[in-house]
Amino acid sequence: MSFLFVALGGALGAVLRYAISLIPCRTEFPFLTLITNVIGALAIGFVVGIISEKSPNALLFWKTGVCGGFTTFSTFSLETFSLFEKKMFFLGGLYVLLSVGLCLTGVLCGKKLARLFV
Repeated sequence: MSFLFVALGGALGAVLRYAISLIPCRTEFPFLTLITNVIGALAIGFVVGIISEKSPNALLFWKTGVCGGFTTFSTFSLETFSLFEKKMFFLGGLYVLLSVGLCLTGVLCGKKLARLFV
């Protein structure tokens, strides 16, 4: 049953993300992605702040489903904030550096790997 809550929320989040991508925006700067990530971070903070741990299905739908389908950057932001909030500054900074560095490296490697198939 928990998968259903995640799936329904994820579908809603993905549709909302797609809707934002349809906003006309003529610039090289990825403004719409930035806006999506900021909205997602705001949303996940609100969801975690308002929904009790006693409502696991609501958390699955809103936090994991909607926010996760909308942008995983919101989860990254929440996890980083939680580490800093716990005064785990080294781990928080390491998480940021590793996430950005390894993900950029992953994109590079993925693109190189794709060339083998084209």
